[in-house]
Amino acid sequence: MGKLGLGIAAACAVASCAVAAVMVGRRVRSRRRWWKVVTAVQELEAAAATPVGRLRQVVDAMAVEMHAGLASEGGSKLKMLLTFVDNLPDGSENGIYYALHVGGTNFRILKIQLGGQRSILGRDVERKPIPQSLMTSTSEEFFDFIALALKEFIERMGNNLQLSQVRGKDLGFTFSFPVKQTSVSSGTLIKWTKGFAIEDMVEKDVVECLQKALSRRGLDMNVAALVNDSVGTLAVGHFLDKDTVAAVVIGTGTNACYLERADAVIKCQGLLSTSGGMVINMEWGNFWSSHLPRTSYDTDLDVESQNPNDQGFEKMISGMYLGDIVRRVIHRLSIESDIFGPLSYKLSTRFVLSTPLMAAMHEDDSPDLREVAKILEETLDIRDVPLKARKIMVKVCDVVTRRAARLVAAGIVGILKKIGRDGTGGISSGRIKGYKSGKMRRTVVAVEGGLYTSYTVFREYLNEAVAEILGEEIAPYVILKTMEDGSGIGAAMLAASNSARSVDTVQVL
Repeated sequence: MGKLGLGIAAACAVASCAVAAVMVGRRVRSRRRWWKVVTAVQELEAAAATPVGRLRQVVDAMAVEMHAGLASEGGSKLKMLLTFVDNLPDGSENGIYYALHVGGTNFRILKIQLGGQRSILGRDVERKPIPQSLMTSTSEEFFDFIALALKEFIERMGNNLQLSQVRGKDLGFTFSFPVKQTSVSSGTLIKWTKGFAIEDMVEKDVVECLQKALSRRGLDMNVAALVNDSVGTLAVGHFLDKDTVAAVVIGTGTNACYLERADAVIKCQGLLSTSGGMVINMEWGNFWSSHLPRTSYDTDLDVESQNPNDQGFEKMISGMYLGDIVRRVIHRLSIESDIFGPLSYKLSTRFVLSTPLMAAMHEDDSPDLREVAKILEETLDIRDVPLKARKIMVKVCDVVTRRAARLVAAGIVGILKKIGRDGTGGISSGRIKGYKSGKMRRTVVAVEGGLYTSYTVFREYLNEAVAEILGEEIAPYVILKTMEDGSGIGAAMLAASNSARSVDTVQVL
């Protein structure tokens, strides 16, 4: 081989080495970026971990806060509000009743016919979206919209029923925002949540606002019961099953209520109740404890929210926020790595990824995760995502969802602990009086809301965690029952059970 040949060979060798070096360098950088992603996800998983020991700490903290909230006003982040509901529907109610449920981006109108013997003979339900503009408008505009929708519903469902034929009909009103009740059919709005901000409504009687709107629309109907969504769910749960003692709503927002002994409400000593009990609206979205596994993503979400340092529990577990927590994680991963390709501007948009879309990705069981790819492209403008990145997306969804579901489970067991139904003193602590054999009392918790009813993985994680916390001896006696449209139907049932009362039966002396 001549000098020229040797030169060319040497040059080719150098070039090959250079190309190889570049390729190796790229691989090294790619691996480093990939490990950054893996490390970030591992850090998220560790920060959001909910081992059973930690969940039991949350259970204890929930029970302690419940005691404190019942002892004095402002004694706890849990408001523990009196509902003035001292008698839950018992299944004997009958007749036709209407209900409204306002509590999120949609509201529901219901008509039910009760036939006694725990039977519902018929029901009609209509869902209507609330225009975004009305969520920040005036109380008059907002309630005029609600009243007009009810009027049109009555006419349509009654085949042009004359409005005079519903004169004096009792109406149940589920209003899923923090309200300080003054009677079973009146209460003032404490504050707005879930994106609503109608300023002139705060500290106003919401029933009075609705009654005036009904009058303006020519509807002569009586709001016989004002209830929170969780109270409505408890009412229908108790109507169907007498062992129902608590209710949880876990959807766009979240709340819980339960049946408490009247003498345990220390902040209202002298409380008179015909049944000796009182339904307490916990407003548990505001629960907080140092035992909650908070991450940097939760902190950032809270700081940027409309209500910083408020509704901390809700921001970790409810449908309004879970999708946005996932978006924040993916945004950070996209900044630190090119795993999702070029950084999409949509990742900076709050709430662009809804929780239903997050759930759809989480539950995608196709081999190539095509639903994940579709949602990333159509919602976040992230295209041509490799399979391993799609798997990371599913993993993030799983971590966020699992934490939320298990924290809800801890909250539920916290309620049971407060009322002595968790068996922490052994099976005898929940024993039915008079049963020497130690038979455990059956305890039913009514659950409503899209996260539980429609999100299968969330429901499985929640049920699994309740059983894990309670233990195999106690868990079989605690039943979580799904309620469809429970909050609205329960309001109509409470209207039925309260319609015959000429005065409130619950008083604070």
